Amino acid sequence: MSLIYNIGIRAYECGIAIASLWDSKARRWREGRRGLLEQMAERITRGEPIIWIHAASLGEFEQGRPIIERIKALRPDIRILLTFFSPSGYEIRKDFPGADYIFYLPSDRPENVRRFLDIVRPEAAIFIKYEFWLNYLGELRQRDIATYLVSAIFRPRSIFFRPWGGAWREALRGFRTLYVQDESSKTLLEDIGLRNITVAGDTRFDRVREIARQAKRIPIVERFKGTDDLFVAGSTWGEDERLLIDLANSNPTTRFIIAPHEMDDRRIERIIASIRGGCVRYTQVAPESDIRSAQVMILDTIGLLSSLYGYARWAYIGGGFGRGIHNTLEAATFGLPLAFGPNYQKFREAREMVARGIATPVRSSCELEAWFTRLNNDGALHSKLADAARQYTSSNCGATELVTEAVIKQLDQRTASAQTHH
Repeated sequence: MSLIYNIGIRAYECGIAIASLWDSKARRWREGRRGLLEQMAERITRGEPIIWIHAASLGEFEQGRPIIERIKALRPDIRILLTFFSPSGYEIRKDFPGADYIFYLPSDRPENVRRFLDIVRPEAAIFIKYEFWLNYLGELRQRDIATYLVSAIFRPRSIFFRPWGGAWREALRGFRTLYVQDESSKTLLEDIGLRNITVAGDTRFDRVREIARQAKRIPIVERFKGTDDLFVAGSTWGEDERLLIDLANSNPTTRFIIAPHEMDDRRIERIIASIRGGCVRYTQVAPESDIRSAQVMILDTIGLLSSLYGYARWAYIGGGFGRGIHNTLEAATFGLPLAFGPNYQKFREAREMVARGIATPVRSSCELEAWFTRLNNDGALHSKLADAARQYTSSNCGATELVTEAVIKQLDQRTASAQTHH
């Protein structure tokens, strides 16, 4: 199995090299790893206690971020090494001030793994949600480096539970603790003989609570909203926008802000042309302009969406007509009833919020209109769902503290043991 796996790793690298001839993401993946281990050896200071945290991409980084910040708050002497597999994570967060060292993850070849761990010498390793690199996990286990999996979620069809998944099942045994999101994940792991499992929930709940606490004031939005009710649609795609245009046009007294997932000028101009009540782009608002004459604003910039939900009364989350919905928790933490498209089943929090009535999946303009009208006309129902959303997000907080306390306790025990043996 080891031979087949290592051949697969090399084949993957060859595939990336070929794809890099025309694909910019593959090119960044490859170029970012050129001379990588030499850069690490040059920049990482030997002798400092280091905790290594690995995130596949941006979403996993957001789950790992509360852990990084909590470790640094409790133990500023510990250095954090953050690695990414994907360019979309690394390129956006390569300057994140909370980590001391930020690199791409060297590919999982045995020689890379040994050299990486010789350079870093981590006191502990934390993998966020997934990415099970067999050589890394095997070498960490052999070196007796405490390794944790955080915010993990397992499904019955995963490779771990298939007849041919023996190597991956063995890799799971190398984790000191597997912190999973739900009881069903724990049950699946127990069925294959694992016992080092804790149901801790998802660190994203802690992250969105912190985001809500640090929400920015947005003066342009305050001017646009005035005393009116505001509907915010976040990370929308084309099919989402079709429904939202219909909803805005049939509810001219409600103000809308639409935040497209991709800032494509042609798409934005199509939305503007389709809105009967007037539309303005956030980045084109002049200081003294009369934005109150427009019914809809397009948020054509990044970094404001999570704070924007604090001004809203309802929210729509995009992506549900494609591969899956975007972040629902950022809106729910502000106590907003949610709607989104039909493809939400992969997301535990979305399923749970649908079950509680906090969120409603819609498949058409008619269904979105019916959901909105019901909440708009029934203030008591809106208040009930708003309270349920706040309660749901707050009751799921705490995973970050659970994980960081365990990691630091293990670190302190290891330090004490080493000093005793000296």
